[in-house]
Amino acid sequence: MIVVYTSPGCASCRKVKQWLKDHNLEFIEKNIFKTVLNENEIKILFERTENGTDDIVSKRSKIIQEQKVDVDSMTINELVKFIKDNPSILKRPIIISSDKFQVGYDEEEISTFVPAKLRSIADMACNNKCPNYEGCGKIRSEK
Repeated sequence: MIVVYTSPGCASCRKVKQWLKDHNLEFIEKNIFKTVLNENEIKILFERTENGTDDIVSKRSKIIQEQKVDVDSMTINELVKFIKDNPSILKRPIIISSDKFQVGYDEEEISTFVPAKLRSIADMACNNKCPNYEGCGKIRSEK
């Protein structure tokens, strides 16, 4: 199952949700301001990052700037509690599934959330006999 962490007024969040709907992918939306994130959930987000806090924490957020918080000097437990108390410091949207993780909306990267089997069927179905080949198939073959 795909989980999308969002916030109201986030244009990228709307794009991700629409993309998932357009591709008939089921997802659970978690508004970070309405749903309290539990400690385990936050730790799982950190485990999935490649660059730790840099991937999911916005160091330019108002709270971090005003309070002069150095997230890099915090222990993981301190940081988890800080995020729990101040979810606005999370970058959005965060998209996570059992084997995929993405922060923000990237039209190319988000396609990895379509199961590999379906992607391969779509690639095989797109050839020069397809009526849409000139529009999309040619582009795929040039990649």
